[in-house]
Amino acid sequence: MPAVIHTEKAFEEALEHHLSTNGGYSVLPADGYDPATALFPAEVLQFLQTTQPQAWKKTENAHGSQAASKLLQRLQKELELRGPLDVLRNGITDFGVKYHLAYFQPETNLNPDTERLYGLNRLGITRQLYYSQQNKKSLDLVLSLNGIPLVTMELKNHLTGQTVNHAKHQYKNDRDPQELLFQFRRRALVHFAVDPDEVYMTTRLAGTKTRFLPFNKGNGNGAGNPVNPQGYRTAYLWEDVLSKDTFLDIVGRFLHVQTEKVKTLEGKILEKHSLIFPRYHQLDAVRRLARHAHRQGAGHNYLIQHSAGSGKSNSIAWLAYRLSCLHNADAQRVFDSVIVITDRRVLDQQLQDTIYQFEHKQGVVQKIEKDSTQLAAALQAGTNIIITTLQKFPFVVEKVAGLPMRKYAVIVDEAHSSQSGEGVTKMKQVLTGRTLEQAAADEADTANVDDTAEDNIRRVMESRGKQANLSFFAFTATPKPKTLQVFGQPTADGKHKPFHLYCMRQAIEEGFILDVLRNYTTYDTYYRVSKAIDDDPELNKKKATGAIARFVSLHPHNLAQKTEVMVEHFRQVVRHKIGGKAKAMVVTSSRLHAVRYKQEFDRYIKQKGYTDMKTLVAFSGKVVDDHGLEYTEPKMNSGIGEKALPEAFATDDYQVLLVADKYQTGFDQPLLHTMYVDKKLSGVKAVQTLSRLNRTSPGKEDTFVLDFANDLETILDSFQPYYEVTYLKESPDPNLLYDLKARLEQQNVIYTEEVNALALVYFKSASSLTPTDQGKLNGFLDPAVQRYGYIVDEEVKDDFKHTLTSFTRLYAYLSQVMPFTDAELEKLFAYGRLLLTKLPASRDRDTFVLNDEVALEYYRLQKIGTTNLEPEKDQTAELDPTSEAGLRRAKEEKERLSAIIHVLNERFGTEFDDADKLLFDQIEKDLVSNALLSKQAQSNTIENFKFGFDDMYRQFLLERRDQNEGIFNRLFADKDFGGMVQEWMLKRVYDTLRKAPV
Repeated sequence: MPAVIHTEKAFEEALEHHLSTNGGYSVLPADGYDPATALFPAEVLQFLQTTQPQAWKKTENAHGSQAASKLLQRLQKELELRGPLDVLRNGITDFGVKYHLAYFQPETNLNPDTERLYGLNRLGITRQLYYSQQNKKSLDLVLSLNGIPLVTMELKNHLTGQTVNHAKHQYKNDRDPQELLFQFRRRALVHFAVDPDEVYMTTRLAGTKTRFLPFNKGNGNGAGNPVNPQGYRTAYLWEDVLSKDTFLDIVGRFLHVQTEKVKTLEGKILEKHSLIFPRYHQLDAVRRLARHAHRQGAGHNYLIQHSAGSGKSNSIAWLAYRLSCLHNADAQRVFDSVIVITDRRVLDQQLQDTIYQFEHKQGVVQKIEKDSTQLAAALQAGTNIIITTLQKFPFVVEKVAGLPMRKYAVIVDEAHSSQSGEGVTKMKQVLTGRTLEQAAADEADTANVDDTAEDNIRRVMESRGKQANLSFFAFTATPKPKTLQVFGQPTADGKHKPFHLYCMRQAIEEGFILDVLRNYTTYDTYYRVSKAIDDDPELNKKKATGAIARFVSLHPHNLAQKTEVMVEHFRQVVRHKIGGKAKAMVVTSSRLHAVRYKQEFDRYIKQKGYTDMKTLVAFSGKVVDDHGLEYTEPKMNSGIGEKALPEAFATDDYQVLLVADKYQTGFDQPLLHTMYVDKKLSGVKAVQTLSRLNRTSPGKEDTFVLDFANDLETILDSFQPYYEVTYLKESPDPNLLYDLKARLEQQNVIYTEEVNALALVYFKSASSLTPTDQGKLNGFLDPAVQRYGYIVDEEVKDDFKHTLTSFTRLYAYLSQVMPFTDAELEKLFAYGRLLLTKLPASRDRDTFVLNDEVALEYYRLQKIGTTNLEPEKDQTAELDPTSEAGLRRAKEEKERLSAIIHVLNERFGTEFDDADKLLFDQIEKDLVSNALLSKQAQSNTIENFKFGFDDMYRQFLLERRDQNEGIFNRLFADKDFGGMVQEWMLKRVYDTLRKAPV
């Protein structure tokens, strides 16, 4: 009998019905699954016996009645050693007998036998599969290939009050990664979290650290999926992606293991393995390009506009392999060779490693490392895939034109500018005896010349005309108008568009890159906001704002004043970001400017005695100043060579990189958080330059741009063709924060005592965190979630959430411009930001969530570094370096006693007043004056010191029982209450004793 139409069961039935009637799957009962082997043993044997009867006969002769069990044991061992991907592609051998575990669709229909064997693959769908021998937990859906489970799925239905986020939570918290079915690269290759609107997937379960990626089509150039008039928005998953032909294509020609070498803090090189499943836009792009080339043959141009964060390297590898195997309807190869043009060494090795996993043989890919003769030989020989550099592109086109009977596909990696120092144009002339203004003008002129790789490629193609034997596949995030005109697809209204689009907006909304315009600030805005803060007595700020006032009153080209603004902003705001690892880039208008800025930065840092900030400079060639002094990049960087600079900048030794026409394209440094722009930018160059900030990294929540040289309109106009949506703002009024705070308080959802209690846990130092603190945070947030749920009027709910979102965004922005010392705002920001992750969402986002311990730890650390939660009243606070470790100055500590009394009263309903401080004061004095504790504090960590402290604390407390019996009884009767006081006293005593002279 059909399930009730709105239930999760009905959703399962819809998937099962389609896959079993139209998708090429058979329904397998759950009792056919063996949890001990994580296989469907009967399916495995049925496939092997049906497709390879002669091999099975040999196995029976070798093992007799134990043939089935022995073969299954051999399969288990091979799966353990090599993983299902390799086993399915390359089979296993048992006692000299070779078995295939799957047959993939042949490129041509010339061999009827391969077509027949492909048809004999057994795809199975199983519902409510009990996967464990230890418990009775089940999975909603499992898909298997020839008895080997490859896909697990958790389905949720909005009509039952659950969404895709509940499915992700289930995988993270209720699916043990050690279960054989879930072990990485041992059985299931991909796990899908699905609801009627959205799909997310992961290839590796790792508890709460599991990272799910969106597997959505995109909706109006944004995240999500478009409305499907025929049914579920996510129907494409089972109607297309998981259908037999597509799914086997993914297993055979897309899925691959990616190995990355990672250097540990100790200097050891470790290998990190990832299983790569294509994101939807990657799969769609490769398949659409291949279909068009299959039908139309060679002689066409394709522009693939994929944003940063789209995974272009993998897309290029998959496309190269697909085109190299492509045959037309007459079973002839569409392309004799595929030529990949790139200057990225990483892509070279990645391409070879990836394609080797598909072909499992050497020689498919040849890298041209020598000269044009080597390249000509590879083209003549018809090598399947050839990798060469941008510099050899003109020769490639010339050579291909001379081989009219051969057909070629040329894939060009994103157009990297010559600004990298190794581009396609000659070195700029040395500047001699030029002023800064003249130097900027000279280099602006040369920068405007069409000298990017994209331009040179286009010119070479145009000079030769369209080649009937050459198809051109160009990957770029920011195509120029001329590139679109030449290589884009013509539209009905005479314009041109990319063949395939994955735009910046979708990449941002899906969380693959950050929005660099969210906190984009011109210098005028920066000054106006800072001045507003300065004039507002409620918003005390750091005293270094004086640098801004001085800068405004001086000549705008005074590098010294700009340097002071940048250095002080970096030290006060930026360096605490990303867990204290954030970096910044200064974009200068000429190489001479870069030299002068490097000198000024180093002079100012030395003058101030700062030891937590070092700089590097990047520019091409030699610069000779008006005194005849010669400068080069290595000399100014203490001998660090050009090729070694990116690696040096990635270390903790350097924080700021000053550049002149270098590292503004193709430079990926995820820790780059802030950019200071002192150069005129517009168009593609503005987008490429600012996009250096958009790479994601654990703990990186936002970016910041301080622009001295450009206006908002120019930047917005530059981004609009690639971006779709922007968050650029005019100068906000800092007092709006208080207006928003007042609106929130009117809703009676957020209680001050819960905000304060959360802050005490949230802003604890790393050394004092306990395993229960995560749960406490949820405990402080859940009552507000419950009160929010009691609101009946949906408009009121929406207004509250919108107001809270506006408050957190505005505070995050203003704290970048000039950090506040208003503790109430900071605590509400921390509370509100976490509360938003727990409120029911109209659109579910895989954003920062409370159980993401890594993100939470980074965020907590950076807020400790930038904010003093309990400042002295009517005083200007200075940033104390010890605050990064959670320590405070003695003067601040004195106020914590009243604070703890206040929190106890608010949280536990007590009515202690300031007179009750006396008991705590006396106990603290007794503990501090104890010689044994003093000795233990000097020679132990706080964790070890705690053992002796606990006994002594209880002893002194008992001795003073008669002084305040009310507090005494509460301390011993209420474990939470007593524990908070004891933990607070432990830190006070330990800190005091450690600071005392020995």
